[in-house]
Amino acid sequence: MPRSPEEALKLFVFSNQLAERELDRVEAAHGVDLERGHRWSAQDENFYPQIEEAIRREAASMAPHYEIFYSLERTIRALVGDTLREAEEDWWKKRVPSHIRADAEKAQKREIDLAVTPRSDHPIDYSNFGELGQIIVQNWDVFDQTFASKRAVERVMASLNTLRGPIAHCSPLAEDEIVRLRLSVRDWYRLQS
Repeated sequence: MPRSPEEALKLFVFSNQLAERELDRVEAAHGVDLERGHRWSAQDENFYPQIEEAIRREAASMAPHYEIFYSLERTIRALVGDTLREAEEDWWKKRVPSHIRADAEKAQKREIDLAVTPRSDHPIDYSNFGELGQIIVQNWDVFDQTFASKRAVERVMASLNTLRGPIAHCSPLAEDEIVRLRLSVRDWYRLQS
């Protein structure tokens, strides 16, 4: 199936991110600096060297996976929000399951109560892969032209949500899970009709 220029660009960007991350892994694994511009600020340098070298290497090897997740999750949120906004003006209230709305509202309130800068004014930014998958499936009448299969969307989103755990909770990904992450990203883009 031919890809649109937008899909080809997205695949190109993610492929480059994966290549950059592989170079990060090689640098971390072999203790070399290929001088690709990753530098800490002077403020960070005061404290960062106090952290064990092994943990710093592990963090460097995990950074690419975080970047992929961050980029993909933000991309999916934008796709969901833009698609539903085109279908219905008050889409958040009318098209998003009530438990997802309630969880987003709780998270927004928690940030306000903690006096921290809110991460966003948009409630969808408080949703994770699993919830985004539920929103897509719940609104299949809107997304059936975007994705080839509802069941495949559920499977890929569940896989991404599971893989998100170690990354979000600062645990290393096993080598098999790194492969699964790469395949899940490819699967996501393959889903789009």
